[in-house]
Amino acid sequence: MSAQRSNRDEAPGALPAGLGPVAGLLPAMPRQGGYGPVSTRDWSQLDYHHPAAGWGAAMSVGKVLLTQGEVVSGSLAMIKMNHPVKGFDCPGCAWPDDNKGLMLDICENGIKHVTWEMTRKRVDPQFFAKHSVTELATWTDFELENQGRLTYPMVYNADTDHYEPISWDAAFELVAEELRALASPNQAAFYTSGRLSNEATFVYQLMVREFGTNNLPDCSNMCHEASGRALQASLGTGKGTCDLDDWEECDALFIMGVNAASNAPRMLTALSEATKRGAAVVHINPLVEAGATRTIVPHDIVDMALFKTSSTSTLNLQVRPGGDLALLRGMAKALYEAAESDPGAIDQDFLDAYTSGSAEYRELVAATSWAELSRQAGLGEAEIRQAAEVYRQSDKSIFSWCLGITQHEHGVDTVREIVNLLALRGNLGRLGAGPSPVRGHSNVQGNRTCGIDHRPAGEFLDRLDAVCGITSPREPGLDTVGIIKAMHDDELKVFVGLGGNFVLAAPDTIYTARGMQKCELTVQVSTKLNRSHLVHGKKALILPCLGRTEEDLQASGPQGVSCEDAMSMVQLSVGRRKPASPHLLSETAIINGMARALLPQSATPWESYTEDYDAIREVMARVLPGFEDYNSRVREPLGFRIAQPPREREFQTPSGLVEFSQAPLPDVIPADAEVLVLQTMRSHDQWNTTIYSDNDRYRGVKNLRELIFLNKADMSERGIGQGDFVDITATAKDGSLRSLRKYRALEYNLPRGSAAGYMPEMNVLIGWSDYSTQSDQPLMKNLKVRVVPAQ
Repeated sequence: MSAQRSNRDEAPGALPAGLGPVAGLLPAMPRQGGYGPVSTRDWSQLDYHHPAAGWGAAMSVGKVLLTQGEVVSGSLAMIKMNHPVKGFDCPGCAWPDDNKGLMLDICENGIKHVTWEMTRKRVDPQFFAKHSVTELATWTDFELENQGRLTYPMVYNADTDHYEPISWDAAFELVAEELRALASPNQAAFYTSGRLSNEATFVYQLMVREFGTNNLPDCSNMCHEASGRALQASLGTGKGTCDLDDWEECDALFIMGVNAASNAPRMLTALSEATKRGAAVVHINPLVEAGATRTIVPHDIVDMALFKTSSTSTLNLQVRPGGDLALLRGMAKALYEAAESDPGAIDQDFLDAYTSGSAEYRELVAATSWAELSRQAGLGEAEIRQAAEVYRQSDKSIFSWCLGITQHEHGVDTVREIVNLLALRGNLGRLGAGPSPVRGHSNVQGNRTCGIDHRPAGEFLDRLDAVCGITSPREPGLDTVGIIKAMHDDELKVFVGLGGNFVLAAPDTIYTARGMQKCELTVQVSTKLNRSHLVHGKKALILPCLGRTEEDLQASGPQGVSCEDAMSMVQLSVGRRKPASPHLLSETAIINGMARALLPQSATPWESYTEDYDAIREVMARVLPGFEDYNSRVREPLGFRIAQPPREREFQTPSGLVEFSQAPLPDVIPADAEVLVLQTMRSHDQWNTTIYSDNDRYRGVKNLRELIFLNKADMSERGIGQGDFVDITATAKDGSLRSLRKYRALEYNLPRGSAAGYMPEMNVLIGWSDYSTQSDQPLMKNLKVRVVPAQ
């Protein structure tokens, strides 16, 4: 599989039909880079035969350091990154920091993320005076972010179509005026991305609840909501139970729906070390990604010098999109059959002592035929049995998963099936075993722990009210898909976004954009210019904040903030770099400033919380279980781990036991053979909605984003050749149609009946109604599409 085409004599790909009429969205234009850099270079696709990371990553990092003008300071930042107390936490992924003091605990994407933030480029008031919003809307999203750091608070002037400077006090008062003018606090929504620190998170949710609403949607609503709901129902906790010590002790790792090399590159170290010590590493994913084959870990200097690769897998299973539950149930069926001759295949003592519903689950498994399990999984019975045998022969096993599991209609059921399988062999509450979801943005798990939750537990609200002297609302708030519809239906008047790029991250791009434009006020707290600043309400504010690498100097001195990683470790992050502008405020200071303006009679000491973040942590220690003695423990060399009762086999479910689920086996195969199941994903040179280039190194693609990956046989049946233009049409749950025109079709090693392409370009295909009824997550990994030669 290789191809290279010239674009000079061909009509290049067009952006989604219908985007142009929505003000602020990138209008349709002839280009091939999607939302990335404008490029007229020839596109190409070649087989990638190199290891993940290694010298390819090193060269990519060097290019970013050069283009952003940060060769020296960017290199020095590598030494400080992911070193608690003395350094700063990477603002990228939530993979845990090395617990043994590794000097270069870094990865390619983390360095890109930090350097992108540390750039010398600036977006100042003069920039906004020169460029109208209408003009900026014609720029690609790469071009917008590549202008550099925001330097001054700005307010939109509808008469001039320009953002203009505004003082911080005036900005806070504008927010307060609009919020106080609402008929109900529930007409406002307060979104956060996963970059917000624990301290800022806590004061954010405190302000919102003192104001009177639980409308606290977050990026987790789109990513791991299914994991939290499933683990809470099965184990009594919304988090995974494993840490890095478990990963180092396990005999088998099952990695499901994860592209480690791009989404959590530091995981490659754990995978390579596991195979070196003889552990089994089974990757389960429709695509065999580069990170699921072999790697050269960059901090292994000798391996880098000798070009010595390490394996990152012992088995790859290309499951059908959404077929993971069938695979897991097939593994359970094989275990039950093996137990007839090997009693050790099932840990009956654990089942008797710690679980509820195992007998009913066994009956369900027995009633499901191998033929149906194989058909739904998209794997042969022998392949399923092979995975089950790996599991049976391993004393200690970990199951790890990401969005390939959760962004399906039955995502909650699938995660619960993982717990079912773990329970069958007693792989819960002991070293080297358990569930271990791979979280995305650096503090998305900490956001939820510290109160960002549209469905807060009553116990949490009771403690919050008692300690902080407020009366929190008890009515559940709106999540991400809920606020999108509420905006569109004129039921939501104010949107406040702490970080992120909501318009491009959310599903149904046009519907979301139109909803945002109906708001009376939109507020974006950001470090860089992005599309959500251009798709705005009748009034709009851009409030620039400090980056995590920068010094946060308050009245009591330099401040540190904390984050919680994907394995419940809480660590302090201290920026040392001079801020990009003297006019920047920290996220914590911005929130406290809005809070005081909004709640002038509040007894909450917002000013003290800005002057000294220790004051926030003292309150958090009294409200949040596991945060006792917060200020001291967070300053320990490696921070501290939040206690996880299931690790001690204390399951805080209604029964006090692990709850087996008995979900029906979903039918994940479209009834119409012409329909393909499409998964949206990131390219390698991308982090969430931030696109660094039009290349996808590990998938062999250069200078192209407007593409769809297809199975060779599916292409042949549809009369589609390599590199041909195709039209893609998705049918939403509500029956509406959405299309993308003239995308390139590229052959890729995918299961029959499946397809894949990049977000955020393909988010336009996801209807507002396309969300899971189990988790309310958008179905970004399960779009029903038809692909035909372009008309």
